[in-house]
Amino acid sequence: MSVSNLSTQLKGGLDAPICLTWELTYACNLQCIHCLSSSGRRDPRELDTDQVKKVLDQLRDLQVFYINIGGGEPMIRKDFFEILEHAERNNIGVKFSTNGTYITAENARRLASMNYLDIQISMDGVDRATNDAVRGEGSFDTSIAAMNYLRDANFGPFKISVVMTRHNVDQLDAFKQLADSYGAQLRITRLRPAGRGADSWNELHPTQVQQRQIYDWLIAHGDNVLTGDSFFHLNAFGESLPGLNLCGAGRVVCLIDPIGDVYACPFVIHDQFKAGSVHGEGGFAQVWRNSDLFLSLREPESEGACTSCGNYDSCQGGCMAAKFFTGLPLDGPDPECVIGAGESLLKSSTVTLIPKPSMDHSRKVSVTVGGNK
Repeated sequence: MSVSNLSTQLKGGLDAPICLTWELTYACNLQCIHCLSSSGRRDPRELDTDQVKKVLDQLRDLQVFYINIGGGEPMIRKDFFEILEHAERNNIGVKFSTNGTYITAENARRLASMNYLDIQISMDGVDRATNDAVRGEGSFDTSIAAMNYLRDANFGPFKISVVMTRHNVDQLDAFKQLADSYGAQLRITRLRPAGRGADSWNELHPTQVQQRQIYDWLIAHGDNVLTGDSFFHLNAFGESLPGLNLCGAGRVVCLIDPIGDVYACPFVIHDQFKAGSVHGEGGFAQVWRNSDLFLSLREPESEGACTSCGNYDSCQGGCMAAKFFTGLPLDGPDPECVIGAGESLLKSSTVTLIPKPSMDHSRKVSVTVGGNK
């Protein structure tokens, strides 16, 4: 199948998502300033163990073979290992993202004994100052300790996940060296203006010069670096980057939140992009196959303001979430459009209403990170 035919098939949606993110909890011991889900406090309506298992059974029946688990901090749930074991019994692979706080020597050995499991350690700087400014004091040491425990337990290759900011772009080589030193794989992702990231995006998102720096680095070093669909807006610079080069929202990607609501994309937790609930008749499968939102997202896209731009076929208009949470029209340019169209529009008087995330679970008090305040 040609790349163009594959892209057309993906845009029309698949029988089951190939990238299903499931935020198990909003509870978190950290208070990262770019947190997509504004996590911190547990939602009292959070799915309990039996409900989680029933959803896993639904995913098995839908032939979902792989899920991404996140939060909040998923390991904060007391039933975390029970959930992993149920997924394993259903032959559902799990990749989970963690800040590493709950990866002890004992837990690392337990994780290493499991099948179909991948672990992603989050860190946003190769030094304490850069990382802890975003993720909280002590979080760098916590991440390093978790990676040491996984290495010592012979877990095998894990992933180091980095959200790119204007403060860590210059550290890309060092991140790759760090990953290589552990036999790990580097994963870099785009900063989206969602959750608490909506408040920090203007100060943190890479500059136009740094966008080009990221692109050039990925072209030169990206063969074994994961990006997901983070940087397809940069394809307008020239050669297409590796990865899913289109917006997969509602087509191949979706999110289940801690209370069972289903959204089109992990980066747009907002009522406008809520497709349904796993509690409804037919469960998740009904939402995925028949929700009005998902069906509309699978229709051919309008190029909108990008119609006259020769780069549209390369960048596909950019990220829906980035546009939505900066107040740009969904058929308009990406706010980080490489030719500056989004930046110009943001500076104009046409952007008057910027949507806010639907929920905020942030803690209102200081939190302890890695044993420090």
